[in-house]
Amino acid sequence: MQRRHLIQAAGLAAIALAMPLAQAQGNTFKIGLVLPMTGQQATTGRQIEAAARLYMAQNGDTVAGKKVELIVKDDTSLPDVTKRLAQELVVNDKVNVLAGFGITPSAMATAPIATQSKTPMVVMAAATSSITEASPYVVRTSFTLPQVSVAMGDWAPKNGIKSVVTLVTDYGPGNDAEKFFAERFQLNGGKVLDKLRVPLRNPDFAPFLQKVRDAKPDALFVFVPSGAGAAVMKQFLERGMDKAGIRLIATGDVTDDDQLNDMGDGALGVVTTHHYSAAHPSAANKKFVEAFEKANKNMRPNFMAMGGYDGMRVIYEALKATKGQGGGDALLAAMKGQIFESPRGQVLIDAQTRDIVQDVYLRKVEKKDGQLYNVEFDVIKAVKDPGKAKQ
Repeated sequence: MQRRHLIQAAGLAAIALAMPLAQAQGNTFKIGLVLPMTGQQATTGRQIEAAARLYMAQNGDTVAGKKVELIVKDDTSLPDVTKRLAQELVVNDKVNVLAGFGITPSAMATAPIATQSKTPMVVMAAATSSITEASPYVVRTSFTLPQVSVAMGDWAPKNGIKSVVTLVTDYGPGNDAEKFFAERFQLNGGKVLDKLRVPLRNPDFAPFLQKVRDAKPDALFVFVPSGAGAAVMKQFLERGMDKAGIRLIATGDVTDDDQLNDMGDGALGVVTTHHYSAAHPSAANKKFVEAFEKANKNMRPNFMAMGGYDGMRVIYEALKATKGQGGGDALLAAMKGQIFESPRGQVLIDAQTRDIVQDVYLRKVEKKDGQLYNVEFDVIKAVKDPGKAKQ
């Protein structure tokens, strides 16, 4: 135990020593992008890296006299690996900004390194509410699960759903989704018959779905991380749950744009709440989707790509505002309070919480031009993270 603390202390000391070097670099501005490029969450890494590279291609790789360099590292979704890579990026590569972070445990593992080295840490994916509280240097450009779950807790009871079972992946975001959906659903007069949690690693949904079928709720509310939605949809349909009169409602992670066409027509009519759809009808989004697909062999961008694209914008704008001169604190200050028109709609980086404020959409899976899309039919404007509203 003591040896481990000594190693950690030595690591943090190395980070502290590296700080002046990182800030005294020449004309290069380095962004360390730590992502799951292999393993269960590989789609997350693929989407975010593609979006970051698209933003650089569109906006150039020289900002405020600095040459922007993107250093991509694969953490395979293992928090210990994330932490080691982040430490190496700060100490050895002297990065100016850490970014990426596919899942909550990885973001949480890195937060102390961001604090110790005073390095801004732009979270482009991980969505547990409390991540921004783990370090004063965290800025988030993705979303939070409470943001999108509360919206479904309001919509469902008004649309004939009186009883539900919740099914979530058992880690931070899943626990947030379960808690905030269930609280709001019950507040609106709904009844939660059961709360089921599936392991994050190697999930098997079959036994849980059988429990749902036996409980006979009006609907099943689901959260699973990006990349796992297709498996849930497949097993939901194989068990004939739709034919048994059980509706599927979910956060948008389940009908992920990256996988939606592979789910088949069984996904038609599924209602979800989320902050981004490739079918969002704005001119800015049509332009973004077209450019993304052209640059990535027709791969459709999903909400992870959006977090990566806007994350790069937040970094670029902070670099411009500091005229390429500021260290971590100056960059962080320039990230706070940014407000801009994103392909997803207007977004704000809340200066107090460093979290994103954005529109949340109600969407239904529909077929357009022979393809499946999450088509928006309603919007809740400028949603702050309800996870922090209570404090």
